Amino acid sequence: MHVVEPRTVTLGAAGTLSVQRTIPTRGAHRIGAWVFVDHYSVDDPDAAQAMNVGSHPHTGLQTASWVFAGTIEHRDSGGVHAVIKPGELNLMTAGRGIAHSEHSQPSDGVLQGVQLWIALPEHARFAEPGFAHHVPTPVLGDGFTARVFLGSLLGSTSPVVTYTPLLGAQLDVDAGGTLALPLDAGYEHGLLVDRGAVTVTVDGATVEAHVGQLVVVPSGPTAASLHTEGGARLVLLGGAPFIEPIIMWWNLIARTHDEVVAWRQQWLDEVAGTASTRMFGMPVDDLGVAEPVPPLANTVFKPRS
Repeated sequence: MHVVEPRTVTLGAAGTLSVQRTIPTRGAHRIGAWVFVDHYSVDDPDAAQAMNVGSHPHTGLQTASWVFAGTIEHRDSGGVHAVIKPGELNLMTAGRGIAHSEHSQPSDGVLQGVQLWIALPEHARFAEPGFAHHVPTPVLGDGFTARVFLGSLLGSTSPVVTYTPLLGAQLDVDAGGTLALPLDAGYEHGLLVDRGAVTVTVDGATVEAHVGQLVVVPSGPTAASLHTEGGARLVLLGGAPFIEPIIMWWNLIARTHDEVVAWRQQWLDEVAGTASTRMFGMPVDDLGVAEPVPPLANTVFKPRS
């Protein structure tokens, strides 16, 4: 068990939103099939627009959007136009290819949440694109509230389909409270602190984590104790170890260098209107412009486990 410090990354060409990224970082490449964890928090009534990410493509993954405050407008090339609200999961499956955009509501003045990516295994990475929405019923316990948006925990099960065994939940622990949290011994787990501070004890070992930090718990333990003096809000992620080697480049998850090169060029051709076939498409009624595509590095991309 160890604590991962976040690094700051700016999203979108507009550069309006700085996020704290804990996966992938040097201290954690993935937790199960969770391969990307961004945490953001903006509380500024004068902010014009916190999130302003134009059209961009995805392959080989699912994106899970979970917000604590504020709203995000989602548009994708599958024809979905949805508003992401607090306490509601929006899961987009990219599969063989999809494009989407994300824009927060300028009038909100506050935006807090997490953006998460799930790598698809080989048998599902060319699945048809799709979109799922789920509002979990809160689980009320002694000094805590849990909202299970993926997988099963504390008697609550999400109906949303995933392609590998996964867990995702928001945990709110009251001030002075201690939550005895059951863990699946076959899962890797991560606890991301959104608010407050928490002391995590697993098999006699103890660490303390603060806002933005991620506690990584390897597979094996069957329980954890979470204690907070002032109250805390956490995101719990878990999953069976995902051992398939992948390449993550920009917004694409691939298996080979040639896939990255081909998909990048396909997107450029679609944006330019010169593509002979459509792999990604464009978000319906998108209000923004396509995000700039980064240049390819002068190297051969190699998959990593």
